[in-house]
Amino acid sequence: MSAASFVIYAQQYILLAITVIAGVTAAVALVHAAITRPDAFTAVDAQTKTFWVAVLAVSTLLIWLVQASLGFGLMFFLAAITAVLVYVVDVRVRTDEILGRSWFRKNA
Repeated sequence: MSAASFVIYAQQYILLAITVIAGVTAAVALVHAAITRPDAFTAVDAQTKTFWVAVLAVSTLLIWLVQASLGFGLMFFLAAITAVLVYVVDVRVRTDEILGRSWFRKNA
């Protein structure tokens, strides 16, 4: 195997790993948003539950359909990842604080 083909294969596997990690994260965020009470979103001054479920559903579809590639689809992939990360690091944390849930972290 030449060095060029090794680099191409390594790049493909790295992009596949990024797609799988992003897709699983998006699916978990979508499930979290779907099972969270609607009043929790308004209590933390976030968008409505319907908004977040719709955004996360579209993002999950885009992540799995477009996948991490170096073509034109990369723009849509990055937009989907950004939406998922905003939910995961901001909205999910605040709604869990309001509801007293502790997904993925230990209670102190």
